[in-house]
Amino acid sequence: MFFMAEFWVAVAFFIFVGLMIYLKVPGMVTKALDERAEVIRKDLDAARKLREEAQDLLADYQAKQRQAEAEAQQIIEEARREAETLKADGDKAMQESLARRTRIAEEKIARAEAQAIAEVRAIAVEVATSAAERIVQDKVAGGLGSTLVEQSIRDLKGKLN
Repeated sequence: MFFMAEFWVAVAFFIFVGLMIYLKVPGMVTKALDERAEVIRKDLDAARKLREEAQDLLADYQAKQRQAEAEAQQIIEEARREAETLKADGDKAMQESLARRTRIAEEKIARAEAQAIAEVRAIAVEVATSAAERIVQDKVAGGLGSTLVEQSIRDLKGKLN
């Protein structure tokens, strides 16, 4: 039995195991594994926390994006309403301007018409006066005739104008 290799391998194995137990190697290995497990657990917790923070940030950015899109839609709608209001105001102002210009043109035409009528009347008065003067001069002769003509012309001008 002392000469058998298996015996010495078994003795060496038991000495090795005994030495390991005496030197508390299994405790050190367990402690090292526990420490490594704790580090891994902390890393996993940190990764989980970072993932939750990233999801919160993503949700915040998505909410801000939706809010910005809603604000952009409101701005677009407000600009559209303002443009329509400006267009309506412009149309109204143009119509008022056109009406005002039409009224001014009609007033100018009425004044020109009145002036033309006055000029025609003045010409008619002059023609009538000169015709009456000739007729009276032809029918009435002498100094009395010219006095009557001048007096009649003065009276006629006053009455016609």
